[in-house]
Amino acid sequence: MPVIHEITDLTAPELDIYARLTQAPLRNRLEPAKGIFIAESPKVIARALDAGYQPLSLLMERKQITGPAQEILTRCGDVPVYTADRELLAQLTGFALTRGVLCAFRRPAPRTVEQVCAHARRVAVLEGIVDSANVGAIFRSAAALNMDAVLITPSCCDPLCRRAVRVSMGTVFQVPWAQIGASPADWPENGIAQLHALGFRTAAMALSDRSVSIDDAVLAAEPRLAIVLGTEGDGLAPSTIAACDHTVKIPMSHGVDSLNVAAASAVAFWQLGRR
Repeated sequence: MPVIHEITDLTAPELDIYARLTQAPLRNRLEPAKGIFIAESPKVIARALDAGYQPLSLLMERKQITGPAQEILTRCGDVPVYTADRELLAQLTGFALTRGVLCAFRRPAPRTVEQVCAHARRVAVLEGIVDSANVGAIFRSAAALNMDAVLITPSCCDPLCRRAVRVSMGTVFQVPWAQIGASPADWPENGIAQLHALGFRTAAMALSDRSVSIDDAVLAAEPRLAIVLGTEGDGLAPSTIAACDHTVKIPMSHGVDSLNVAAASAVAFWQLGRR
């Protein structure tokens, strides 16, 4: 059974992984060095446990121990559980806990592109998408709409950052993903070549003179297709568009020329991921 610890000292070192999580530099420093990510809310934590991730400790409101979080506590063995009232926990973390629970997990060993794409028919490639909410929403759409894997370029937001995990509703634990390329210099040339070597044709989601409609029969007929989505604002780099096999657009009305990348991903996955 978990070991319950009442929080009396906000500076205690065992709470460091939960403190000041709203500060991106601190989060980025802690996660790679200590191999930890944070999941938030009982449902998301349960999905991480279902996927086999190793819990290290939990932080929760006192009322959660015998409330909605009781079931996940029974699954976490003898990990330490740090508890206090809602106000004190918000003082510690800098934000109100979603559903009153955080869990620190051991980060998994990175998977390779070859591993996650071995049996994939449709994959999403995220080029430099930096907004964690967008990354989380894209993973949720990928899980719901038949994407077999997600690949992220080196400049993309970490899918295991707290906000991306929360917005994804834990689907980052369900959809296999990997980083494509060791450094930004590897994308797009080396990355596209790697996808081609694995048997994928590539579809750049972008407006251009050679764009085809997303419902083009040629796209549906591709046995293996990588759907490439670009960063917020600027979209895909011209070099990426030029390197892809297809350039694809979503027909729109009322003079709208673009969608938020998370919304565009849902449309693309629905149309191109159908079996």
